[in-house]
Amino acid sequence: MILKIITQERVVFDGEVDAVYTKSIDGEFGILKGHLPVMSALDIGVTRAVVGNETKAFTTMGGILQFKDEECLILTTLAESGEEIDEARARDALERAKRRLRNAEVRLDAKRAEAAIARAEARLKAKLSG
Repeated sequence: MILKIITQERVVFDGEVDAVYTKSIDGEFGILKGHLPVMSALDIGVTRAVVGNETKAFTTMGGILQFKDEECLILTTLAESGEEIDEARARDALERAKRRLRNAEVRLDAKRAEAAIARAEARLKAKLSG
């Protein structure tokens, strides 16, 4: 099957894969060749593409997944290959977000900090598993 991960700015991945595992707003799920058509809203998380014995990890910061006709299309606002992520920078972002959450005085600030933590954790997971 073909996996395409696309943002507004670029095509992050476009290639043949054996399986796709990702995180929707309802939980994690996987798609293998021959899967029934499906459409799902994605959560912030890591999408894993299995190609033979190799697994490629990508951050997907929300978006939509559609699978039909042996093509898995992910449209997301932001995606990165685990290979592109600077681990030190991602760890710094996670620590900053955690500090902001501890010091959040307003509920809106807390929500923003929680989202920043989720993004930073996804980036680190993609980097460390890819």
